[in-house]
Amino acid sequence: MKRRILLVDDELTILLTLKAVLEINGFEVETATSAREAQQKLKKNNYHMVITDMRMETETAGYDVIRTAKKQEYNPATAILTAYPTLGGDWKSEGAQSLLVKPVGTEDLLRQIEVLLVQHEDTKQRRNTPKTPTDEPPLARQHASRRAS
Repeated sequence: MKRRILLVDDELTILLTLKAVLEINGFEVETATSAREAQQKLKKNNYHMVITDMRMETETAGYDVIRTAKKQEYNPATAILTAYPTLGGDWKSEGAQSLLVKPVGTEDLLRQIEVLLVQHEDTKQRRNTPKTPTDEPPLARQHASRRAS
């Protein structure tokens, strides 16, 4: 199954270039050219990841996209894409998991996306896995059973 990415940027050239790069590398990509359009798509569809430009309708429109993504039950990985990294200084506190600085090289972009997707899935799995006594290390279980004898 292809991993789905919502790519959001109001600069059509960047949007189409990144879309092509991601699709060539095996991702299914939907695009949005505004925070408003992205928010609507986030509510109607499921995505593994959201990559959004910071400055669109407003200087911090990307944060609106991130906040909407974080409210979705399917919980996508999130990244801010910006040419103004100082403007995106609050990206972690706003819920983004990564800051991608434009221009970003293809190899670096793909590596960062892969790392973020793996880390995000690991975190989701840990949250959804109930703790049981068998989650203890084997040595701890051995000592516990000896004490009980």
